Amino acid sequence: MHFTDLREREFERILLIKPSAVGDVVHTLPVLAKLRQRYPSARIDWMLTPGIAELIRHHPALSGVVLFARDDYARSWRDLSGPLGFIKLLADLRAARYDLVIDLHGQFRSALFTLATRAKTRIGFDRPRRSLRRASRPMPREALLHGWTGAREGSWVAYTHRIRVRTLDAHAVDRYLWVGDMLGFADGPLEFSVPVPEEAEHGVDALLAENGVAHKPLALLTPGTIWETKHWLTESFAVVARHFLSKDWAVVLAGASRDVARCREVAAACEGVCDLSGRTKLSELAALIRRAAICVTNDSGPMHLAAAMNTPMISIFGPTDPLWIGPYGRPDAVVRAGVECSPCYLRKLRDCPHNHACMRQVTPQEVIGRVEQMLATAVKF
Repeated sequence: MHFTDLREREFERILLIKPSAVGDVVHTLPVLAKLRQRYPSARIDWMLTPGIAELIRHHPALSGVVLFARDDYARSWRDLSGPLGFIKLLADLRAARYDLVIDLHGQFRSALFTLATRAKTRIGFDRPRRSLRRASRPMPREALLHGWTGAREGSWVAYTHRIRVRTLDAHAVDRYLWVGDMLGFADGPLEFSVPVPEEAEHGVDALLAENGVAHKPLALLTPGTIWETKHWLTESFAVVARHFLSKDWAVVLAGASRDVARCREVAAACEGVCDLSGRTKLSELAALIRRAAICVTNDSGPMHLAAAMNTPMISIFGPTDPLWIGPYGRPDAVVRAGVECSPCYLRKLRDCPHNHACMRQVTPQEVIGRVEQMLATAVKF
């Protein structure tokens, strides 16, 4: 089947595969909206991990969610519920009788799910090509070695149609939307609607009231992140927090359970902040971001949620490339040190030969200056 045939064909049962992480899922929201616009009466499901499904399942363009409970499936083989659950998922995918599957994850596991559907039309990214690396703008060698260049782990063999990777120098949002050339997406503005359920709003109201900060302008700080090399110094976050407190703002720290230790370090260095780390679901984090007057982060998940919800935001960048994965359409929100070794896409501090210079050289005074500049001109919709 040629691409022109796909543009003319109507699909009735569609599965979108992009299960995690938060930023990647936010990047995929415009694809979901375009799919609904292109196929208004189709059933459109999305394979998501349970934590992310808790938020995205409320999206009005979505028909249903296929849960990928990867933590459950990873249990020891002595506990048969893990492998049996995985087998049931594969069987359910086949039984759903999808006629179009779009795999934007591009790894062996997502390719397996794609094949399990037995859909006649299966779309995913093409294989990496070295010629694209040579054509990329000048960058440190490590960035080109570790950055995204195409589908991975042989996943491209699962697809009947492959999205050609035209250039590496494209934001993830634009890259995902390349599938629209195959399917005939209409032109027009992109929709990043993040559906925050009412119970999440109420939950955040209760948390803020409990901590006595419900009626102040709110600055949200998220100091945690999975990569060690993305961490901005906790003492720098504390300086920014004290700046907001001096203006009689409420300062809220947020993050997942893995971020609790770093948030506690910031709270210990800055009396008066409200530490909600480990106490919010993803939908409640989204409600906090919507409520905030500004968000300061080194974590991609809150950054992309803030960008999608038009919340003023400052994001400290170090080992990763803002052109590829920065806040979409918000270059003014990025603060970088501009060292020659960045981006490098190294994840562990022990692998960094430059003493974490890309993050250490970003000063709290620089971030505060950008904050004040942004707040002076911010218009939140």
